[in-house]
Amino acid sequence: MKQLVVFALIAAIGVWGFGFVWADEGPPMGPRTIVVALDGTGDFQSLQEAVDAARKGDTVFVKAGRYAQDVTIHSKEKIKFVGAGVDQVTILGRDILVGALHVGKWPYGAMDIEISDMTINDHGGHAVGLFNGQGLALRRLTINGMLFSQQVHDVRIEDCLIGGSETTGVQLVDSEAVMVGNVIHDNDHGVSIAGKSNVRLERNIITRSLFEAVVVSGHARAAIVSNTLVKNGGGAAFLGQSQSDVTGNVVGLNGVGFLIAPSSQTSTSFNAFYNRDGDYLRPGSPNQLAPELKALSDITGDPSFIDPVHDDFRLRLDTPLLKIGRFPYLGALAPASSPATR
Repeated sequence: MKQLVVFALIAAIGVWGFGFVWADEGPPMGPRTIVVALDGTGDFQSLQEAVDAARKGDTVFVKAGRYAQDVTIHSKEKIKFVGAGVDQVTILGRDILVGALHVGKWPYGAMDIEISDMTINDHGGHAVGLFNGQGLALRRLTINGMLFSQQVHDVRIEDCLIGGSETTGVQLVDSEAVMVGNVIHDNDHGVSIAGKSNVRLERNIITRSLFEAVVVSGHARAAIVSNTLVKNGGGAAFLGQSQSDVTGNVVGLNGVGFLIAPSSQTSTSFNAFYNRDGDYLRPGSPNQLAPELKALSDITGDPSFIDPVHDDFRLRLDTPLLKIGRFPYLGALAPASSPATR
């Protein structure tokens, strides 16, 4: 993927009745930094051994290298797992195991875990799996493949580059999450919000999905605010008994805009549309245009991206999408005066 512009992005447990099983942590100790290095200059060469050795408050720092390993963080609280940088550290996975990095595993959970500054590759179907955890933060990661979550709460995914999945970039099932400032690219679907999830998407760019950038289904709830959904098969689909509040987004250069099932409860306002085959549709065989769904506050027309051919989706200074409703500008990216240096 071409380099995108510099943008303005990048407790009670068991809401559904599950709990964490914790290993014996032993006597309290002060916070430590545990170093992992393939060349033997750290405390461990194994990612898993370093994580297993970490106690509450510790940081596991991963030095540069390509790690043909997988790692699972479970039965841990308040641990940081930090790489030397997305261009310096890559976790590849190993053998026939599915996924390269997991947080939580049944029946063991994880709480207050922060993962940042590394690249995680797909292995056997997904790259990252989040299970049975709370207070999880993923920041400044490159995830080459799917990020899958199930029954996790208070999750924040921020300033990450996620793409290249043969299915879905981010799949959230029965999860509570906030996604802010991410770029999600080149997947079959961008983000899927399913089950009884409650998710907020804000200031993300979702591009080059074969199908929809966002799908909200089942009994999920979603707030989709100030995102740029561009160059996808469709902008977003609202299905099942889902409930969504959708406002302040730029939905442009897609095949279609929003597909809204009558069974869903979908509120839209102050969105900008510029799509090839219609902005609002109802599901059917084939899907049917539904211009009556258009909100009075919608804006239709060219959003005036700086250089959409080269994926510069910032708005030009002469864009018509400034000072719309409560928004200083619509979409994920602030206006700019010139193309980004490539």
